[in-house]
Amino acid sequence: MHLLRRVQGRLVREWNLIRNGLQVRRVKRYFLAQGVISREHPVVFFNASTRLSGLSQNAGFSLIASFVVRAAGIPVSYFVCERGLSKCVLGTDREKPHAPPPCAECTRTSSIIFNPMENVTRFQFQPDITLQRAIDRLSLSELVAFSYHDLPLGEIVLPSLRWILRKHHLSNNEGTRHIARGYIQSAWSLYNAFKNYALEKQPRAVVVFNGMFFPEAVVSHVCRELDIPDYSHEVGMLPLSAFFTDQEATAYPVRVDQDFQLSDQQNQRLDDYLNNRMQGKFVTAGVKFWPEMVALGDSFWKRASQFQSIIPIFTNVVFDTSQGHANVLFDHMFAWLDVVKDAIQSHPESLFVIRAHPDEMRKGKESRETVAEWFQINRLEELRNVIFISPRQHVSSYQLIQKAKFIMVYNSTIGLEASIMGKPVLCAGKARYTMIPTVNFPNTVEAYQASLDEFLNAETIHHPHEFIQNARGVLYSQLFRASLPFDQYLVEDGVWRGYVRLRPFDPRSLTIEKTPQMGVVLNGIRDGSPFIRE
Repeated sequence: MHLLRRVQGRLVREWNLIRNGLQVRRVKRYFLAQGVISREHPVVFFNASTRLSGLSQNAGFSLIASFVVRAAGIPVSYFVCERGLSKCVLGTDREKPHAPPPCAECTRTSSIIFNPMENVTRFQFQPDITLQRAIDRLSLSELVAFSYHDLPLGEIVLPSLRWILRKHHLSNNEGTRHIARGYIQSAWSLYNAFKNYALEKQPRAVVVFNGMFFPEAVVSHVCRELDIPDYSHEVGMLPLSAFFTDQEATAYPVRVDQDFQLSDQQNQRLDDYLNNRMQGKFVTAGVKFWPEMVALGDSFWKRASQFQSIIPIFTNVVFDTSQGHANVLFDHMFAWLDVVKDAIQSHPESLFVIRAHPDEMRKGKESRETVAEWFQINRLEELRNVIFISPRQHVSSYQLIQKAKFIMVYNSTIGLEASIMGKPVLCAGKARYTMIPTVNFPNTVEAYQASLDEFLNAETIHHPHEFIQNARGVLYSQLFRASLPFDQYLVEDGVWRGYVRLRPFDPRSLTIEKTPQMGVVLNGIRDGSPFIRE
C-alpha cells in the first residue's frame, strides 16, 4: 500500500510539472503577443532555496510576481542555479553530509519552469582552491567566524546550517564542518557570479526568497554593496498568500501606526478569523497543525485547582530563521528557558504549563534540539508545579490563556492573540508584533527578570486597553493587509504539503487593471511602495 501511494504521488507530481510547463508557455505566448517591452533596466528574480522538485509556495510566489512585473512592460531576468552550488540547503542530507545535492532533479524542474521564458542566466559552481585550503582544517567555531576578502561567509551561512541541521547549538564534528565548508565555498562562488551578473545587467531591483538562507543572503549582500534595491518574500499568514518586504521577510516587519483603528467591518472580520483559529481551523504555509483541537481534561483542572495561578509558557522552534531576529535580549530561546526554570523552582504556588511549538516535531522537519529534551535534562518532571505539553498533544492553548494569570512567550504569534484576549503577556524575544506596544517586552535581561518577578508576585496585573487595540491593528494588518493573496494563480498540488501548481489562469489577469491586488506587488517592486493593501 505504501509503495502504491508513492507511485501515485510520483505520477501526480509529474503531471503537475507538465501542467506547470504548459501554463508557463501560455504566459510567454501572451507576453510575445504584447510586442516590444521597454529597454529599461530589468528586475531580477532569484531563489535557489525554495524547492528541488515541484513548485513550492515561495517558488510560486516568485514566478507569479515576475509575471506581474513583466505584464506591466518592465523587463524581467531570472538568475537560475544550474549546478551552481557544491552544496545547497535543501539538497543537504543530514544523515549523509558528504552526499552531493540532487542537481539533476532540480535542474529538470528549472528547465520546465524557466526554459520557455526569456532572459534566463544560469550560474555554475566555480571552485576557489585558495579558499578551500584556507578553511580545510578550521574548527566549526572558526568556520562560522570566517571572512574572505571582507565577506563574512561564516556569518552568512550560519542560519542555513542551523536550519538544515535542525538545531541552534551545532556540533563540532566532521559532518557539520563538511556542510559548513560546502556552504562557504558555494556562497563565495555565487557571490562572484552574481556580482559580475549585476554589474553587467544593472538591475533596477532584485527579488529573492526570504534573504536568510545563504544563497539569497549572498545576493542581498551584493545588492547592498552595489546600492540595488532588493526585496524578499515569505509565506503570508493566510493560505496561499505571500508577504513581501524591502527588509528580511522572516522578521515580518509590517509597519502599523499606533493610531490605526479598525472599522466595525474590519473588527468583525478579525473576530471571525480568531474564532476559527481558536477551533484549530487554520493553515500556515500549507500545513494544518491541528487535525483536532482537544479540550483540557478534568485531570488537568483538578491538578490546576491546587495552585494559586496558571502561567502558560509558549516556546518556538529554535532553528527557525525567524530566531535570528528574535534573539535580542537572550542569545537563544534556551537561555530564556533557563530563566523560566529558575522562576518555576522559586514559585511553587504557581502552576507553569510549558507548551512546545507544534512545528517542533513536524514530519520531515523534526527538531534535533527540543524543548522536551531541555525539560528532561533539567529534571523538571520532578517538580509538582510544572506540566509539559508536547508538540503532538492537540490540547487547546486558548483554554490555557483564558484561565492564565499572565502569558510567557519567546516570539510566538500566540502572544499577540493572548493580548487581544485581554491577558498580560511577557515577551522574551523580538517578535513580529513588538514594534508598537502590544505586550510587555523589556529591553534588557535584567529588566525582563524584574518584570517576571513583579508579575509572579502581583495579585493582579494591569493589561492596558491600548495593548489590546494595538494588537488587533497589528494582527489585522498582518493578515488582511500584508498577506497578499495568490490563490487566483496557485492551488495546492495535492501531493506535498506546502507545494502548489499553477492554475490554468488567463494571462490577461496578470495586469493590475484585471487584478488590482497585484498592483501592491508591482508598485512595491517597481517604485519601492509599501507591500500593503489599504
